[in-house]
Amino acid sequence: MLEPLRQGLPPLDPAAASSAASCALPARYEAVREARRFTRGTLDQWEIGDRFDDVCLVVSELVTNALRHALPPSASRCPEQNPPVRLHLMRWTERLVCAVRDPSHDSPVARDSDDFSAESGRGLFLVDSFSDSWGWHPLAGTLSGKVVWALFRLQRPAE
Repeated sequence: MLEPLRQGLPPLDPAAASSAASCALPARYEAVREARRFTRGTLDQWEIGDRFDDVCLVVSELVTNALRHALPPSASRCPEQNPPVRLHLMRWTERLVCAVRDPSHDSPVARDSDDFSAESGRGLFLVDSFSDSWGWHPLAGTLSGKVVWALFRLQRPAE
């Protein structure tokens, strides 16, 4: 079990983000494709499409983990009006944060595996490898569950 991990995430005020976008994702695996499509469109709109490959890989892993490990068995019967997983993209001048919210209170579990040909079990390793930092924290207040986030440093725009 990983302890809630906030180190590596600089203080980020969501209200100070220069751009933010989010989308609700239904409890079905096709949502991973929807998340990639949403991410592509958002990064293109923000003119940071050059980071798409790394960001998309991480978004795919975070959404897959939420769908595979964080949903109760009854989630597939949830009405589409109240999807259980949400992808948030937030951009500051020199940072991009991808955050996936899910209803589980369980911490993400990084598997320790030497089998690099395995079909699964490497998601958090990939998130760690392709992002500048990542972590998770429980939600507070009226929201229940957790958020798993990944931070990407962006090149400073040319003056």
